[in-house]
Amino acid sequence: MANNDQIILDQILEQQRAQRAPSASKSNFFETFVVEQVLKDADLSEEEIESGLVGDGGDGGIDGIYIFANGDLVQEDFEVSTLKKNVSLEIVILQAKTSAGFGEDTLNRLVAVTNDLFDLSKPVESFKAVYNEGVRSAVENFRAVYKELAARFPSLQFRYVYASRGDAKQVHPNVARKADVLKDAIGKLFSSAQFRFEFVGASEILDLARRKPTTSFELQFSESISAQGGYVTLVKLAEFAKFITDNDKKLRKNLFDANVRDYQGTTQVNEEIKKSLRSKSDENFWWLNNGVTIIAAKAVQSGKTITIEDPQLVNGLQTSTEIFNYFQDTNTGGDEREVMVRIIVPGKAEISDRIIKATNSQTNIPPASLRATDKVHRDIEAYLEPFGIFYDRRKNQHKNEGRSTEQIISIPLLAQAIMSISMQRPDNARARPSSLLKRDEDYAKIFSSEYPIELYYIAAKLIKAIQSYLRGRDDLQPKDKNNILFYVAMYVASRLAGKAKPSVDELARIHPERIDQVGIEESVKIVYDEYAALGASDAVAKGSNLQPRLIERRLAEEYPTGR
Repeated sequence: MANNDQIILDQILEQQRAQRAPSASKSNFFETFVVEQVLKDADLSEEEIESGLVGDGGDGGIDGIYIFANGDLVQEDFEVSTLKKNVSLEIVILQAKTSAGFGEDTLNRLVAVTNDLFDLSKPVESFKAVYNEGVRSAVENFRAVYKELAARFPSLQFRYVYASRGDAKQVHPNVARKADVLKDAIGKLFSSAQFRFEFVGASEILDLARRKPTTSFELQFSESISAQGGYVTLVKLAEFAKFITDNDKKLRKNLFDANVRDYQGTTQVNEEIKKSLRSKSDENFWWLNNGVTIIAAKAVQSGKTITIEDPQLVNGLQTSTEIFNYFQDTNTGGDEREVMVRIIVPGKAEISDRIIKATNSQTNIPPASLRATDKVHRDIEAYLEPFGIFYDRRKNQHKNEGRSTEQIISIPLLAQAIMSISMQRPDNARARPSSLLKRDEDYAKIFSSEYPIELYYIAAKLIKAIQSYLRGRDDLQPKDKNNILFYVAMYVASRLAGKAKPSVDELARIHPERIDQVGIEESVKIVYDEYAALGASDAVAKGSNLQPRLIERRLAEEYPTGR
């Protein structure tokens, strides 16, 4: 008999599914919802959540695998070279079942897949007949990152989460003991690794769902100058370290603006910051450092405390990270030095953008980190909103405001869509999910003020429609959906434009009402058949063979003239 928490959870899940992802099945939405709640502090986008889902036939009891390096999600194109010292590597393995209990068989499968795939002496491909490509690909990604970081002796943590609609306080002893068997397996494979296992039931899922991200923070200061629009303060290093550290003693990533959140690792500037922190000379830290800039929705001073609503640290990430590291691994007792912190309440988004650009122009910040402040993105945002499409210039902004998943498009996803339909490079879009915008050459070809603004509307509407359709295809593996998404976008766009190789202007003239499920379904079948004929793998999706088969064979046959 279902308890109250199960009944409430079921109601919330159905309401959320209907509002956010109506095309998803109940079981698939449950997986996504669980990942979202368990990894809430990681601030993952919908695309990042879906990229880690691997559950289906041959999953070895795993529905999702997520790898984090110093708190950042490690995707296939992650640049390991940016990680220098004090590297923390965490791998999160999730199983989410809609059953009303916790079964021993699930733990047995997790033990087996752990002994098989996390034993570095065993080639992952030797288990091709046992585990699906999504699982194997995720483990290969972990192995590659771990081996590359081995010489830097990263701290390693395995976190297993088994979630269901059951009661986590009523787990059978035989099932609970299997978690200890899993712990022993990890201990034998990685002797220095930390291990966590969590049974997460209906009550725990509800508690996580009710926990809203903290948006109001207090900052203790020593001295302050207040003026219209903000404050300039001196803050003791220890107080600032508390401000940027969460309850798990990790750097609070959500404080750092998504536009400017790349820590540059070991650079001359950071080495100088580190040196000045550890020298503990008579010189105050703020004498030697430009400090930190925070923009906020609201800031109110009371005594020696400023309460900051929705703070975003837009300049000083390098300084902040070095201060965090300093208080993590150094004897800081008696350190009374201070850092200068500017708190600005700009009021308007365009003013925030100017502050971000101006304050970061003094430091060698990669251009890609500042992309979202460009005028072209503000124009796209303004153009899409009347059509009910919300452009996430700031990561997860609209999701946190309660918008439907199917109405939100991120900058990276729109870039991948444009690269797929106008440049006809779905292979590149698939292979570089997180680094596509880092090269100026690519960026200029994707986001140009010379393109008709309608192009971005067509691309956004098309990619979201295809995503929605694929979410409802339970017969396809999660990895296969991800692999064919951008090829389908290219194919549908070409058919709607009536040419194998349409121009930007021809794509922009597509009537959005012609984007329908029938056309998407037909294109999915054509793309999948060619994808399967080549081997249906990550290598096929990232390689150079599938794109010409679709353009030169399929589309050229449909549209032999006017190419």
